[in-house]
Amino acid sequence: MKHIVTGIVAHVDAGKTTLSEALLYRAGALRKLGRVDNGDAFLDPDALEKKRGITIFSHQASLKYNDLELTLLDTPGHVDFASQTEQVLSVLDYAILVISATDGVQGYTRTLWRLLQHYQIPTFIFVNKMDANGVDKADVLAQLQKLLSPGCIAFNAETSADIPEESFEEIAMQDDTVLEDFLISGTVSDETIQKMIQQRQVFPCYFGSALKIAGVDNFMAGLERFTVEKILQADFGAKVFKVSHDDKGERLTWVRVTGGTLKNKAVLVDDQKANQLRVYDGAKYEVTQTVQSGGVCAITGLVDTYPGQGLGQEKNSGQPTIQPILNYALDPKQNDIHVCLDALRQLEDEDPQLHVSWSSHLQEIRIQIMGEVQLEILQQLMLQRFNLDIAFGQGSILYKETIQQAIEGVGHFEPLRHYSEVHLLLEPTEQGSGITYESNCSLDVLPRNWQHQVETNVGSKEHLGVLIGAPITDLKITLVGGKASNVHSVGGDFREATWRAVRQGLMELKVRNACQLLEPWYKFRLEVSQDQVGRAMNDIQQMHGTFETPEVTASGMNILTGTAPVSEMQGYAQSVNAYTHGQGQLECIVDGYLPCHNAQEIIDATDYDPVADLENTPDSVFCAHEAGYPVPWNEVPQMAHVPYIHPLEG
Repeated sequence: MKHIVTGIVAHVDAGKTTLSEALLYRAGALRKLGRVDNGDAFLDPDALEKKRGITIFSHQASLKYNDLELTLLDTPGHVDFASQTEQVLSVLDYAILVISATDGVQGYTRTLWRLLQHYQIPTFIFVNKMDANGVDKADVLAQLQKLLSPGCIAFNAETSADIPEESFEEIAMQDDTVLEDFLISGTVSDETIQKMIQQRQVFPCYFGSALKIAGVDNFMAGLERFTVEKILQADFGAKVFKVSHDDKGERLTWVRVTGGTLKNKAVLVDDQKANQLRVYDGAKYEVTQTVQSGGVCAITGLVDTYPGQGLGQEKNSGQPTIQPILNYALDPKQNDIHVCLDALRQLEDEDPQLHVSWSSHLQEIRIQIMGEVQLEILQQLMLQRFNLDIAFGQGSILYKETIQQAIEGVGHFEPLRHYSEVHLLLEPTEQGSGITYESNCSLDVLPRNWQHQVETNVGSKEHLGVLIGAPITDLKITLVGGKASNVHSVGGDFREATWRAVRQGLMELKVRNACQLLEPWYKFRLEVSQDQVGRAMNDIQQMHGTFETPEVTASGMNILTGTAPVSEMQGYAQSVNAYTHGQGQLECIVDGYLPCHNAQEIIDATDYDPVADLENTPDSVFCAHEAGYPVPWNEVPQMAHVPYIHPLEG
């Protein structure tokens, strides 16, 4: 049988879990349809999921349909849990994007689409709730083609599972070569369509109602017909996409086997063995001795794994694109704060994006999150799993920093019997690109082993900016020069020189006013009545936001879309609810990090001294008279042993 691993993603309430239930039911894997609102959905087994009626954690299920064996990974639909959805994407062959016909392409739908594009996941689309009044298939399809891709094409006709004839021409128009063949033959082969789907040129769209099982059989037939099994490597490899704990506290490492065979008792991480291989189906599982290439399972016995980790021949994933934007301090109430810390460490083990930090000086625990729903779930998890009734204080914004000009930074580390010098070119890159690295240094200047040390140490820590000490981002770091000693250089020397070179370059930019403070911004959609639109527009302007010309719906409501700083828009949903008497709706999606609207105010309030931050010093260490001595960052250029490749101006 053809084995495919697919993940189901959607904006909350689009019907993602309902479609999963329908697929399992029609394949004979379920005898009875569960419902999210009844709390008996097969893929929402957790007590919190039943209580809140939303998917909070990713879950696995399996089904067989004719010659297709499908592993389904259901993912959270709420934007606050987007990082967990992103973890799953790295192991998918295909994605199923569910869109509500009544709501169309919503804000979080676009976020998911960008993630699918980032990870290059071939995608099938199921447009749900087509049975609702006033829904027009042509209008929905036109919106998909306009907002997502022209390659969104209807694959099921009204009365048949076959592709409508008019769709063949639309498919062919996505590729010039295919179009030439189509003009001769009048059709497009299944093999060509499969290839175009894999290359994300075509996104098959199916229409139906998951709750009423309408269109589900056609959709399953499409998955069987147009998916292609991946050719996987022969040597063992696996990708970790989730860490969880079962109801007995057993730690589970969830993996997709990407090559070879995973065997029970295999040594996978250091000396840690796979004690058990569990293949889950909803809340139940079977223990197996082997998992073949392409399979998904949970492993017990591993303690140091993390989402995105590669095992065997598989490489680690890069940093996730979805990052937390808010910082909260824990209020332990009557509980021992160290017990709370242990519990939060376990939750951080499952979701590293929590970034739990402990200040022994302040006796304070802080966490990083996406939004208030995640905060509520954390409180409930702490109570349910650890019997800890806790609260959180006022949230604060997580800022970032970037640069606006290129600069060459130098770091020199030469205490007695040590030696290293590193020259790094720092350049600004596009929004959301994070930190990238490359080498443009000859091996004759700096041998390969030392260049490897530089590359490793660029990525071994979170580099901080020099304005408020926030993480630096959207930066390209290029190794352009350096020097080692055949006698005195060791690996640790290049760690010190590399870190100092980054900070020294940032300090040079600071005196040129070429450092920039960034803050998270929301992309919002605000729906209010005609008599309230003036109030809404004034509010947005007061929050330093911008908006497009309001759109008027058929029902007379006004829709404002635009962007605004998260710091200003926090809590605005409650205001909207109050002044619209519950009739208005506000939807906010993180749009990324943009220049801070009140940067100088934040910089002044933080009062950060980058030179006094000894763990991130910009200064260097030179040697004279058989003794090392510190040299301030601004004097390093004149004392560097290697000439600057890009001379400093001024």
